[in-house]
Amino acid sequence: MPRKDGREALREIKAHPDLRRIPVIVLTTSNAEEDIFRTYDLGVSSFIVKPVTFDSLVNIMRVLGTYWLDIVDIAGE
Repeated sequence: MPRKDGREALREIKAHPDLRRIPVIVLTTSNAEEDIFRTYDLGVSSFIVKPVTFDSLVNIMRVLGTYWLDIVDIAGE
C-alpha cells in the first residue's frame, strides 16, 4: 500500500466505530513472533504466513472462504 503499512491501516480500521468489528486477516511472509503478537494486539482476527507454492495459497484461500463465510456466525447475518 502506498504511504501506509498494514499495521497503520489496521489501527485505523480498529479505531473506527463502524469498521472495528470487521474481521481482519493478515497474510504475510513474516513468521516473527513479535509481528504475530503486535498484530493480535492491534485486533487482527487471524495471522497467516503465506505459503511458498501457489497451490498452497489457493488451498488456504479456499479454507479461509469456507471458515469466514460458511462457519463463523457474524451477528446480524
